Order: sequence, then structure tokens, then C-alpha cells
Amino acid sequence: MLQIPESAYLQLRRHGEAAYPHECCGVLVGVISGGISAPDKLVSQAIAVENASAGNTHNHYEINPIDLVRIERQARASNVTILGFYHSHPDHPAQPSSTDLAEAHWLGCSYVITEVANGVAADTRSFHLAGSSEEEKSFQPEEISLEAGP
Repeated sequence: MLQIPESAYLQLRRHGEAAYPHECCGVLVGVISGGISAPDKLVSQAIAVENASAGNTHNHYEINPIDLVRIERQARASNVTILGFYHSHPDHPAQPSSTDLAEAHWLGCSYVITEVANGVAADTRSFHLAGSSEEEKSFQPEEISLEAGP
């Protein structure tokens, strides 16, 4: 399960609206709790980054490796870890595309997708990247639990 503060959830949805008609993207950081077989990912922050895709940003996103390394270092210094990533699908359902799967490499992480229909955030869903290797990876639906903020 992905537990995310309502404020971070609203932030990533607004990011999708602001980027429309292009895809937005960002990184989710926090902590993992619970057992190995059913861990809970507790998001503490959604960090927006610029879509660095050199291609068609209407249907593709890329997180700059420099941004990713910076976020990973900041997370480590704050005793949190990268739990996953988010991006938007302008005028397309909140379901992973074949490109999303091909370009997802962080096994065990969450991939949150928000459908942005005509500039308005609609459905938001999370998918756990399951598998033990690149050849076996697949997206599995993951429940999102919204947590009230302070």
C-alpha cells in the first residue's frame, strides 16, 4: 500500500494540471514500514522535477539523472528513501503504457499515474513494479491511502 499525505497527493495532481498538455513527473520519498511480504510505503514528500524528455513530452517523461542523484542524496541525508515516481497522462487513462513499463527500472517502487483530462486531474492510480529482474518485471495495482496532514 502507498500511504501519501493528502497535501502531497493534491500537489502531484496540480503538477499534472500545470504541465498539461505535457506530461509532468516527480519523485516520491519517505519510509517503508511493515513486513517484507506486505510493506507499506509511507510518503513524506512528492518532489516535482522538470520533464527532461527530448522527445514528445505530450506522451513521454524523463527524469534527469542529475535531479535523481540530487534527490537521492537529499533523501539519504534526511533518513528517507526514494519510494517511487509519479507522472501524468494528458488525455489518457491512468494506466501504465508499454513505454512506462519498458522505462521503469526501480523494482519494488511505486509508479503513480494521474490522468489529466482536458487540463483537469481525473483518476490517480498507483502501480507497484514487481518482479526480481528486468525480464520478469510487471506493474501490479497498488492501493493508495490518503493520510490527513497536520
